[in-house]
Amino acid sequence: QVQLVESGGGLVQAGGSLTLSCAASGRTFSSYAMGWFRQTPGKEREFVAAVSRSGARTVYGESVKGRFTSSRDNAKNTLYLQMNSLKPEDTAVYYCAADQRGYLRRGPAEYDYWGQGTQVTVSS
Repeated sequence: QVQLVESGGGLVQAGGSLTLSCAASGRTFSSYAMGWFRQTPGKEREFVAAVSRSGARTVYGESVKGRFTSSRDNAKNTLYLQMNSLKPEDTAVYYCAADQRGYLRRGPAEYDYWGQGTQVTVSS
């Protein structure tokens, strides 16, 4: 089992940048593929990015491709999401998640463990 805690959310102006972190504790962090999702009220959880166990491979959702970059530091048990050129439509609660099977999955149901989320608000 792994525990996940997101941080780094906040209020930022459109065009700005923000970096989210996801700190993991418990079982070996490097044994999990990791993902980022976001959700707004009344909508389904949306795939943002996924990172392989080693960090060598990443995949991104179409709405963030070219603007967001996800990485991980297995020595620090931490996952990151660098968000650039932020838009008001990026406003959401952002969640990190862990997949013990180690695949780069886009569906939230495929993930085993979740953090509590961190709010990101982008003003126009």
